Amino acid sequence: MILRLGYVSIALSLWEASPSRTLTFTNWSKLDERSRKEKLHYLTEQNLKNTIRIIHYNIAHGIDVYRMSSSLVPLATHPEVKWDYLTVFRTQFKEIGRLVKKYNLRVTFHPNQFTLFTSPQDHVTTNAITSMVYHFQMLEAMGLHKDATINIHIGGAYGNKQEAIKRFNRNFAKLDQEIQMQTTLENDDKTYTVEETLQVCEQHGIPFVFDYHHYRANSRDEVFEDLLPRIFATWKGTEKVPKFHLSSPKSEKLFRAHADYVDLDFAIPFIKALQTYGKSADIMIEAKAKDKAALKLVEDLSKIRGFKRIKGGAIEL
Repeated sequence: MILRLGYVSIALSLWEASPSRTLTFTNWSKLDERSRKEKLHYLTEQNLKNTIRIIHYNIAHGIDVYRMSSSLVPLATHPEVKWDYLTVFRTQFKEIGRLVKKYNLRVTFHPNQFTLFTSPQDHVTTNAITSMVYHFQMLEAMGLHKDATINIHIGGAYGNKQEAIKRFNRNFAKLDQEIQMQTTLENDDKTYTVEETLQVCEQHGIPFVFDYHHYRANSRDEVFEDLLPRIFATWKGTEKVPKFHLSSPKSEKLFRAHADYVDLDFAIPFIKALQTYGKSADIMIEAKAKDKAALKLVEDLSKIRGFKRIKGGAIEL
């Protein structure tokens, strides 16, 4: 079995490579029409160029799993700003897709925490749909819309978890079917446990992204090893190996916060459980040190008997 490890958004090993340069609506409002256009074009061009730089870095270092920034296009979803970035940057989006396909990379998006389908307020659902459409249209521009996935959480409970899940079911159904098919759901660290998230995934036929750190913070006596068959089953028919998230606590007091690197002792029970289950998986490292954390964890694992490093970001067990 093979475990491929990746990271989120920015490669810290590269100089000035942020793919998330942004512009606030307030600052945009202060500009004249020409300056607004120039600023949006400049920032988006830099973000896409840096994404291409990061992908080349990943290829060179054998890192096959990568989460792209949701902030590639500043103010893309703001109702007063909407602009045609897809046409303007068609070439750059296509180049990202070409590289991903050529080198068999796995890329994903993870919209922000305000992409919620459980809210009782209609405008929140409208904004969530807008966010999902934005991410999906970028994947379409890359030619990756039938392969790459968009990962979200169920959302808040609003004092009544069962009613909130019913709202999720109703509101999620408002999404275009194509977007639903590219959506994954993840357990969170405060509200929806692995079992609760799994049930929603199974109901909608959505692949489940298991987050080990969130599980440790919010498990309610669940034993994740017992749930692995169901977790893997949600990925059947996708032609992808299951995807997992891994990070470790910043401290005992700040247990939910992510540390700079992944503590090997914290991660080993999770890794060993996957080894016992015996099927390949992709793991997104959500540590603050980004690419450095992913590469260090692969190096740490490679020192364990039975773990063989086969490329920069992959281990064979």
